[in-house]
Amino acid sequence: MNEPGTVLEVNDVVRTFGGLMAVNHVSFSVQEHQIFGLIGPNGAGKTTLFNMITGLTPVTRGRIFHAGHEITGITPDRIAARGIARTFQNIRLFGNLTALENVLIARHIHTHSTFFAGVFGLARAEEHHSRARAMELLDLVGLSDRAEVQARNFPYGDQRRLEIARALALEPTLLLLDEPAAGMNITEKQGLSHFIRQIKERFHLTVVLIEHNVPLVMGLCDQVAVLDFGQLIALADPATVQKDPAVIAAYLGDD
Repeated sequence: MNEPGTVLEVNDVVRTFGGLMAVNHVSFSVQEHQIFGLIGPNGAGKTTLFNMITGLTPVTRGRIFHAGHEITGITPDRIAARGIARTFQNIRLFGNLTALENVLIARHIHTHSTFFAGVFGLARAEEHHSRARAMELLDLVGLSDRAEVQARNFPYGDQRRLEIARALALEPTLLLLDEPAAGMNITEKQGLSHFIRQIKERFHLTVVLIEHNVPLVMGLCDQVAVLDFGQLIALADPATVQKDPAVIAAYLGDD
């Protein structure tokens, strides 16, 4: 089904909620090592689409593939184990746990310790490796000096970075970012753009992001898809999307 190098394929996907068509026969593909933007007005179906890709919301019709394997209908934990990680529009950290503990929870998917491993000390070695890896990721997002601080005590922007570190702890090949720049100031948004490029190269990632900050999307993404009322109204490179009359009318505006 997938062409070589296709990391994600969304094939004629539909999601209905009662009589509401939240996602209406949407199809697109994302190629390996791309940064792919998904934009559109509020209520366009973007987060619903993310939820279907990650197994949180069932697909009404259509099929979804990751690296050539169908993932339609499988559970979120199995999708995460396949190498798909995400952040959320509304941050979902464990507020009463430390930054380190939040990242270690995500590392659990890569631990394989058994009772016999514990007897022979292998579990301790695995735990040590997980902690070291978690600290590396906290250092990457600038939070290693506050590893023992509870997540609820971090400012909003730091919570966003911690959530990205937790997603990276899953060792994904495909990273989905849901409005990563929400609540950030201009300087923080510029830093975020650089950071996304940095982690894409460092971890050989393919990135799909939902974002309302149009300059960030247009300056960062290789390909952009635009949803409006659940329908795909444009799919092209950023320069072409910005000139599309349907996109201007539905989302960007004349300015």
